[in-house]
Amino acid sequence: MDKTNYLTVREIYEGVVGKTIQDDSPVEIDGWVINNRFMGKMGFISFNDGTCFKNAQLVYSDDNKDFAALEALRLGASISIKGNVKLTPEAKQPFEIHLASFFLYGDVDDSYPLQKKKTSFDYLRTIPHLRPRTNTFRAVFRVRSVLSMAIHEFFQGEGFIYVHTPILTSNDAEGAGATFQVASDISHPEEYFGKKVTLTVSGQLHVEPFCMAYRDVYTFGPTFRAEKSTTTHHAAEFWMIEPEIAFADIYDDMDLIQDFLKYIVKYVMANCPDEIDFFDQFVEKGLKKRLQDFVDKPFTQVSYTDAIELLLKAKKDGHVFKNDNIFWGLDLESEHERYLTEEIFKGPIFLTDYPKEIKSFYMKQNPDGKTVAAVDLLVPEIGELVGGSEREADYDKLLKRMQELKMNIPTYQWYLDLRRYGTCPHAGFGLGFERMMQFVTGMANIRDVEAYPRTFKECDF
Repeated sequence: MDKTNYLTVREIYEGVVGKTIQDDSPVEIDGWVINNRFMGKMGFISFNDGTCFKNAQLVYSDDNKDFAALEALRLGASISIKGNVKLTPEAKQPFEIHLASFFLYGDVDDSYPLQKKKTSFDYLRTIPHLRPRTNTFRAVFRVRSVLSMAIHEFFQGEGFIYVHTPILTSNDAEGAGATFQVASDISHPEEYFGKKVTLTVSGQLHVEPFCMAYRDVYTFGPTFRAEKSTTTHHAAEFWMIEPEIAFADIYDDMDLIQDFLKYIVKYVMANCPDEIDFFDQFVEKGLKKRLQDFVDKPFTQVSYTDAIELLLKAKKDGHVFKNDNIFWGLDLESEHERYLTEEIFKGPIFLTDYPKEIKSFYMKQNPDGKTVAAVDLLVPEIGELVGGSEREADYDKLLKRMQELKMNIPTYQWYLDLRRYGTCPHAGFGLGFERMMQFVTGMANIRDVEAYPRTFKECDF
């Protein structure tokens, strides 16, 4: 096949802007019909080939030998076209393509569920195999790809080692019990491995040993939670980014969190300007300003104890919380976190020094005996975005805490051994990738930033 004039829509946009494509240049493109409309003797096809968010406009007239066939093209049809680029510097788009001929690869029948009318996100979740063809999800999944690259570029640029932690595990990092058990024989769930094995809820425990060898490491992979939750922020399958840094304390951890998040938000804004403009216009008004503020302004640090006092004062002053039983030791809910970020500090905050009873066993115990060196990054609209801590490096303290929680010590002996064999101060954090996606796109439901969402009682594809 002669590919002399074959270009993508992205290449044409770049060529027109860079002035390497001249008026009347011949082009050939493969792609899909997004819209087909008529005005008198002229027809206009919105056309996209998947290489960029923007569409190209194809123009045809009634003197085209294929006019009837072009007029009959339906939304979703895949076609190959030949035509000539016409520069339109005064118009909304910098160019259009005047069609000379086309070839129909694949038509769509009358049952095709995507039409010109607006379609609800609820309905689109029932057809996840087709929703990437809509404007919103074309933008969502392009941003997801770019955000993934930003994460790797940041850590690789900082000299971190990427570690692939296991999906099958006999250890529960969170200790919450909300895990999926794995079984080759449902009637004998422990037959295959000889013990209880679950899908991982976190790669943290397994990445820590690599931190003791490589200093700075990270894992970025799928994790699973069996919580029977139907909220817009919970899913059964999601991805986590979990770096671990050696010779570091909680303050180093907060510095890393801030540098990392600002980098990846800037990266997405720079590499997905059209998508961010779309989200700003159609999904969350003011998104661009919120993201720019996030990049430009430092994060505030507040202790858990001070936050409780602020919430109690707000309650006393008349603010109504759904859960108004606020006390020291409360595991803050999203409404409390959002009130702190949206109403009091009006921006992201690092909340530090949580009561040890509401945090995980591996967190470093503070000298007061009541709190741990934990930190959560709380942001407007979302609530908790990142959770991290300095890890307990003292063998005896860690063992005692595990015994207090009645954990199965032998199954965690390998983790305890790290504290006997050349331990050092170290810290890390976890970032839910889908929550970060919600933050940068303004999408309200976690199901709408996953390609095939798995949530409570939902796994249809």
